[in-house]
Amino acid sequence: MDAENTVNRPPISLLWPGEERDFCMKNSASAASDLGFDDLFDLKCADLTDFFTDDPDVIAYRAETFSDVMTCSEALEALKKSVPIMADITDLRRLGSESDSADEYLYSITEVELYMSLLDHLKATFLPHKDRLASRGMKALCERVEELSDSEGYREINESLRELSSRVRDVSSVTLGVNLDARLFPESAGLLSINKEKFRSGQKLEKILHIDFKSDERDFIAPLVEPSRAFGATDRDGLRRATLSALGTVFKTSFKSWRRIVRAYVLENSDFLLSLLPEIEFLSKAGEFITKLRERGVALSTPRVTKEGKTYRARGLVNPAIALATACDMVPNDVEFDSMAGIYIITGPNRGGKSVFTAAVGQSVIMAQLGLPVCAEELEMSVCDDVFCHFPTGDDTVERGRLGEECSRLADIVSKITGQSLVLLDESLSSTGSIEATEIAEELLCGLSAVGCRAIFSTHLHTLASDTAAINERSAAYGGVKIDNLVAEMAGGERSFKIVREAPKGKSFASDVARKYGLSLDDVLKRVTPDEE
Repeated sequence: MDAENTVNRPPISLLWPGEERDFCMKNSASAASDLGFDDLFDLKCADLTDFFTDDPDVIAYRAETFSDVMTCSEALEALKKSVPIMADITDLRRLGSESDSADEYLYSITEVELYMSLLDHLKATFLPHKDRLASRGMKALCERVEELSDSEGYREINESLRELSSRVRDVSSVTLGVNLDARLFPESAGLLSINKEKFRSGQKLEKILHIDFKSDERDFIAPLVEPSRAFGATDRDGLRRATLSALGTVFKTSFKSWRRIVRAYVLENSDFLLSLLPEIEFLSKAGEFITKLRERGVALSTPRVTKEGKTYRARGLVNPAIALATACDMVPNDVEFDSMAGIYIITGPNRGGKSVFTAAVGQSVIMAQLGLPVCAEELEMSVCDDVFCHFPTGDDTVERGRLGEECSRLADIVSKITGQSLVLLDESLSSTGSIEATEIAEELLCGLSAVGCRAIFSTHLHTLASDTAAINERSAAYGGVKIDNLVAEMAGGERSFKIVREAPKGKSFASDVARKYGLSLDDVLKRVTPDEE
């Protein structure tokens, strides 16, 4: 057995290039939920936050893996089909840890059988695609599976498994001997033999009448009452334990060597496969997500990611959640954070695309920092240390009211952000009048500017947007980043869903809508005949 070769091997991961796990962006669990990723992924074996990274090298490593996933779906399908076997091994280990020593050998044999089944499955369904896989993670997994399935240890354990399994799995019955005292009460009992055949019912009239003690040894001359009827749960458990203990004694010699094999070889090699279970689930869910977007015709690209600066430059950006939820063609948009704009105020008509666009920016960052392709023709960005969302909840609280609740949530965000954070505010402060909301928003924007984070504030407060110059002048004293305007464009009274970088148009949107529906003063006068004096 070449168990010594299983130790000190480098770990294999499909998502991490080394042993380090940077587990960052912990607030992004909330942001991912706000942006719709909980429903899109619905992970069972891990949390989405386990996969966030702000390391460009990790993102590049994952880009390789996702390229393999999307170009060789058969390899991903093979890994997906291994998940139930891995889950069975995990459950078996849990049950084994809770069992007594009498059960231990049965759990050990079953675990080895499952491990061999898993290895055989990967050898038959995953390895045939190794020449089509180019990523470091997938190639390393292929090499390890190939090494294990071709090893002397694999052959030895298969032979040992067949031998031991044949001895254990062929057991169909046992013969018990029970000594009786003078009153025919059970005095002592023991295991007489282990049999490959089951006993048969022997309730034949002649045996009962003649008390035929020399009948076929496989026939009962008088069966015991079924344990389920004769004993309570505690007694049945005692009978089970006693029987397994006796069997364990019989197999003790074989089991000792088996335990050594399990610990030295199977546990070591199955552990590395089980550690991939959360990664395989994540890849599977992400692969399904990306495939649906691709089928929907959404442009997908690998983002160019850097650690330095505060770059964000997207071309042809769309919102993936909306793309999957509607049959309408998505309107792509371009946006860039630069030296003239680290924060944007978006204004425009209701249902003009402000909220969809704001979410799309956050979704692109989340997807990029999960290592996924993004829903844009092109994206270049510096990583964020976290993403924060303040979206409408519709909740009221008796203690503080809606405005108090909004301000409390905003204050919590402000207490956590840094200059590398992304802050997304959608219709914040809509719970109060425009004058009060504008005053609070100006204070908040000055603060965000001073911190230097990237932010988008989608709002109905047109006055706030028109005060951008004054806000910039005030925040300049603190070295703040520049604030600029984006507008949800209208064209002939119709929403275009294009977000453009220009000065706000204020009430002209309402005029366009009024004209579209024939509610302008001219339209009203044309339709209504004034009362004659």
